[in-house]
Amino acid sequence: MAQQLYFSRDTKVYIKIGSNIWELPVLDGFSFSQATNSSEITLAEMESTAGVSRRGRRAFNDSLAPAEWAFSTYVRPFVSAGSGAGAADNAAKHHAVEEVLWALFSGPATYASHTFTNQFTADATDLDIDFSESNKSTLGTAEIFFVLGNANKKTYKIAGCVVNEASIDFDIDGIAMINWSGFGSEITVDSIPTPTITEAITDTDNFIRNRLTTCTVTPTTRDPDGDSVNELETNYALTLTGGNITMSNNITFITPEEIGLVNVPIGHVTGTRSISGTMNCYLSKDTGATNHSSDLWEDLKSITNVVTNSFALNFNIGGTGSGVPKLAVAMPTCHLEIPTHSVEDVISVETNFMSLPSTIDATDEVTLKYVGV
Repeated sequence: MAQQLYFSRDTKVYIKIGSNIWELPVLDGFSFSQATNSSEITLAEMESTAGVSRRGRRAFNDSLAPAEWAFSTYVRPFVSAGSGAGAADNAAKHHAVEEVLWALFSGPATYASHTFTNQFTADATDLDIDFSESNKSTLGTAEIFFVLGNANKKTYKIAGCVVNEASIDFDIDGIAMINWSGFGSEITVDSIPTPTITEAITDTDNFIRNRLTTCTVTPTTRDPDGDSVNELETNYALTLTGGNITMSNNITFITPEEIGLVNVPIGHVTGTRSISGTMNCYLSKDTGATNHSSDLWEDLKSITNVVTNSFALNFNIGGTGSGVPKLAVAMPTCHLEIPTHSVEDVISVETNFMSLPSTIDATDEVTLKYVGV
């Protein structure tokens, strides 16, 4: 009898919401697991008259911990063909292979008429994603399927999945990618699903090169302390060497605590929405300008009487040229920390930032704009 082994490179991933199933190409290094929460009872007593001291223990399984999953995808925008098997739309509108994950991350992920209502605006120009539906105690859920093997396939289903974190890394020599992670209620064995949306998953012209990425840094006001003196420049010209944007829902799962049963997580609640990151660049100074990285350090250092600054950060991943796939990440109200120096062959600086809403109860920390080809 032949023994079946399963290799990660044979794996396919599917995401199901209602009757819609997206096939999602993922990178090597994906993971999924579910642990058990257990408790222990121990004995500790003095010796009996016979010189005996019982030292035993018992263990109990209390509940299943939330299932955890993680994988990475490339950023892959495209323009739908508008027809054909697995088409994402019935018109030539902009979409992204990984868009279902953004829908789960940013709101209820209600899908109708080829789009996620109230979260996405897809047209012939671009795909806009906002977080206007993210002020919720619970977000959209899906079923994620990991289909292992190329023969005698084994399918694991994670029910009640939520997206907890999305992290965009700027690797200067790499392809734009997003690291996703989240939770689910339970892992079970299931049958292989049949995907309904597969458009552009095999295309080769929708990858984005990070080296083309640009960044603009614009203060909300040049006079943050209101003393009628402009402490900041109109904008700062930073040429990035790397960076990261991390978005988190800080989700926790709720699990009953009944004795005599191994309880299963029943649902999730959201925590504080957190969007932050870093941007790295060389320490530079232009004798003919005052808006380079060394100037940003000096200007931020000088406004010691301002406890919260405000800058608009716009990352154009893939550049701003026409005819190329790209993703624009706009964060209009960012608090910047004073850049820190890194002493290497070429001196560089790293600037940490937090993207904040315009008011504490708003949802406008970030918007995404995909442009396909």
